[in-house]
Amino acid sequence: MSAPDFEGISRNSSKLDQLRKQQEQVLVEINKMHIKLQAAPEIAENPGDDSLSQLKTLYIKAKDLSESEVNVSNALLSQLDVLLTSGPSGQRRKIGNDQKKKRMKADSDISNLNASARSQLEACASLKGEQVAARVRADNAENDEWFVVKVMNFDRETKEFEVLDEEPGDDEDGSGQKKYKLPSSSIIPFPKRNNPSSISDFVVGKHVLAVYPGTTTLYKATVVGPPRRVLLSSHHAVL
Repeated sequence: MSAPDFEGISRNSSKLDQLRKQQEQVLVEINKMHIKLQAAPEIAENPGDDSLSQLKTLYIKAKDLSESEVNVSNALLSQLDVLLTSGPSGQRRKIGNDQKKKRMKADSDISNLNASARSQLEACASLKGEQVAARVRADNAENDEWFVVKVMNFDRETKEFEVLDEEPGDDEDGSGQKKYKLPSSSIIPFPKRNNPSSISDFVVGKHVLAVYPGTTTLYKATVVGPPRRVLLSSHHAVL
């Protein structure tokens, strides 16, 4: 099998580059001639002026250069086709297999991402009617506060929770239960009582949220001792 004609490809590439440079020079001259004729069109009417003849010559030269560029480009394409055809078929198969594997991996990643996103949405939607911890900034407050609230709804489109603070507020009528719309980043679900695996290990020194007795207000606290088990009505409870 004959060696690839890299020298011929390089030679035609140089020709193509030179042709394009010559075309650029001709186009500059054509533009100059157009500017000259537009500024003083009466020049072309003088018997001894050959501006139009020069312009025609420039256009003919531009046409010849363009046709030469097409010929050299076609020659380069033919040389590259021969080079690609003469390459090892095993290598072409390997490239094709690699591309197929990349496409399959990309499709798998997208599928896994979609499955994970759907799972997260389902988990958020399942919190409807549940009590959760929510980070809220009340009206005219400078800092965020944490409250125990009830999830009223979850919007799958906006990915926002609508929650209700069931504790009466400080409104004049005393019935000021407030609703908030919060992103999922401001919500912490409580562990499920019937699912021990959802309960975290609260080791000594861990920062947690604790509830003020008799309120829905949460405050930041630090675990200072391990949980104790006490026996209540034949059932164990963690305190």
